[in-house]
Amino acid sequence: MIETEPTEASAVFGENLERARRFTAALGEHGEERGLIGPLEPARLWSRHILNSAVAAPLFASGARVGDVGSGAGLPGIVLAITRPDVQWVLIEPMERRVTWLQEQKDALGLDNVEIVRARGEEWTEGAVLDAVTARAVSALKTLIPLTAPLVRVGGELVLLKGANAANEIDAAAKQIRKYGLDDIRVEVVGDGVIAEPTRVVRATRTR
Repeated sequence: MIETEPTEASAVFGENLERARRFTAALGEHGEERGLIGPLEPARLWSRHILNSAVAAPLFASGARVGDVGSGAGLPGIVLAITRPDVQWVLIEPMERRVTWLQEQKDALGLDNVEIVRARGEEWTEGAVLDAVTARAVSALKTLIPLTAPLVRVGGELVLLKGANAANEIDAAAKQIRKYGLDDIRVEVVGDGVIAEPTRVVRATRTR
């Protein structure tokens, strides 16, 4: 059973709610059979995944070009593209079956602000050109920083969705933070007072 849509979904998605409903329904119906989500996830899809991703949307600047490394099922990339049609999203994903899913959802939802690149983060060929990079449930910060920071221009930002252990991950990644020229690194909580379980985000600016 797919989780019933929470009342707060309307406040989070606003005029984009219908697209969010369609994406959630598709992921809930086909996600497990296509190896995108586990068997327990449909029952908590809205609260644990969709809204958890969507509340980070205000952290991105209008007109920015933002990469989502390891986009997988489209969490957070597709959800953020629905929520912020004024931002250009580059979904970076190496697995063919997941790339196929992302392309299907882009087409089905009419997401003209989405570009899909089949690659690992370390295989990105454009250089440090993105205004920001995000990722969710990919790896620990000390592993994730080398995969994401090289894609971000100087002055750009990492906006990484993490769990309750985010502050400890920052401490463990001190070497990588220095190596990749990250400054003002901190944990921010978004969605507090809006959704039942707010999202923790690690933010940092690339300075060199």
